[in-house]
Amino acid sequence: MKMAMATLLLLLLLSFFFNGLLLLLSAPLHSYAEEAFDVRQNLCTVTRYDVVKDIPGNVLLPSSIPDQCTPIHLNIVARHGTRSPTKKKIKELNDLATRIEVLLQDAKEQKLALQKIPAWFLGWKSPWKGKLTGGELVKGGEEEQYNLGIRTRDKFPQIFNEDYHPDVYTIKATQIPRASASAVAFGMGLFSGRGNLGPGRDRAFAVTSESRASDIVLRFHDCCQNYKAFRKLQEPTVHKLKEPVLDEITDALRKRYELNFTRQDISSLWYLCKQEASLLNVTDQACALFTPSEVSLLEWTDDLELFVLKGYGNALNYRMGVPLLEDVVQSMEQAIMAKEGGLAPGTYEKARMRFAHAETLLPFSCLLGLFLEGSDFEKIRKEQPLELPSKPPQRRNWRGSVVAPFAGNNMLVLYSCPDNSSSKYFVQVLHNEQPVPMPGCDNSDVCPFEVFKERIVAPHLKHNYNTLCNLKMEEPEQMSLTSNDPQSTKVE
Repeated sequence: MKMAMATLLLLLLLSFFFNGLLLLLSAPLHSYAEEAFDVRQNLCTVTRYDVVKDIPGNVLLPSSIPDQCTPIHLNIVARHGTRSPTKKKIKELNDLATRIEVLLQDAKEQKLALQKIPAWFLGWKSPWKGKLTGGELVKGGEEEQYNLGIRTRDKFPQIFNEDYHPDVYTIKATQIPRASASAVAFGMGLFSGRGNLGPGRDRAFAVTSESRASDIVLRFHDCCQNYKAFRKLQEPTVHKLKEPVLDEITDALRKRYELNFTRQDISSLWYLCKQEASLLNVTDQACALFTPSEVSLLEWTDDLELFVLKGYGNALNYRMGVPLLEDVVQSMEQAIMAKEGGLAPGTYEKARMRFAHAETLLPFSCLLGLFLEGSDFEKIRKEQPLELPSKPPQRRNWRGSVVAPFAGNNMLVLYSCPDNSSSKYFVQVLHNEQPVPMPGCDNSDVCPFEVFKERIVAPHLKHNYNTLCNLKMEEPEQMSLTSNDPQSTKVE
């Protein structure tokens, strides 16, 4: 009997010990998982540059540039920095404040459990209430571009080693103020300490723009009539794709907070979350309404829209960017001619820097074949349909927070190499300052210039902008997409 009691006591003690050990081990893991999820990194194109540019999963180990190769020319295509909400979105947020008041009043009349209602709902007003205009570059956006300019100069000292001249260091921007302001902030960082103006020894520099109505290099989407028709046609389809997720999250929040949320309420609250987290660094109000998995799903719906209307979802989305691709390649060919001709320093261009919009950067990334899955590059070459980006928790390459965050950028660096190298000129592609694989160059970030032109550029140059965009078509080209998620909507 005593032996049995002793055995039972020992078993109980062991049980307590192991249960306690399990609790001890599981608590830090749980808190780490919660800590590891940063909503600010999951805001699609509203994501700030600094919170995503150095995420380990987004960084590719650099390829080895052949020995003794030196950079001789740099192309940059950049999105503007962080901006305030547009006038249209400011109105949506003001309407949301009115809607929250209605929800609270309904809850009181129905005598619902008010303790479940988020405290910040009470008396909430939009932080942008009273603003009559919007969309301008904010202080954080200025700093993003200024610091990018400094880092770019430090990364490529062989390129930025000459006195400034507008023909040597060309800076272009669209006529939209946030883009031109971004160009100015970048230039101030790039040329800081190299002039004679003020205590910071700044200098003046030129930023040029084409007319908004005819800028087919940086605002090709604005000048492409067939794209506008396609987008108008496909927007209802995109909304249908997003509805199941919005409905699912609407139901979840109704139960969680006992408020009669609508699908539009969830859409507006998600937009508020993105603006608060990105512009105000506030993550404990609108963003806290959603669980991490709900944030991931909402981000995915934004990525779907981006894919279908601005990315790989339709060839016209990126083929209309051919004038920009031509401009980039032409600048590299001119740099090679200058090198081969032995032109004197200061007599030829060494960098061409462009500041525009997500609608510019996204198609340009697609033209380079970036962020594709598996065999997608071959599918595009054969003009076969692509699958929609995978639904969470499956991983996907196409994420707006990485592809086109505020101040997101592609840099194409042209290298000159010794005669005994496998190629005399190489192109390296950097996305958000990090080497990125090009499927057209065997998933390397470095490609011989002639191979780059043959495999990546040439297939696109058979398309003419005016034919693509302005030739009257009987019906806009239909999107043909498939999904690898059996529960997802199939779009044909």
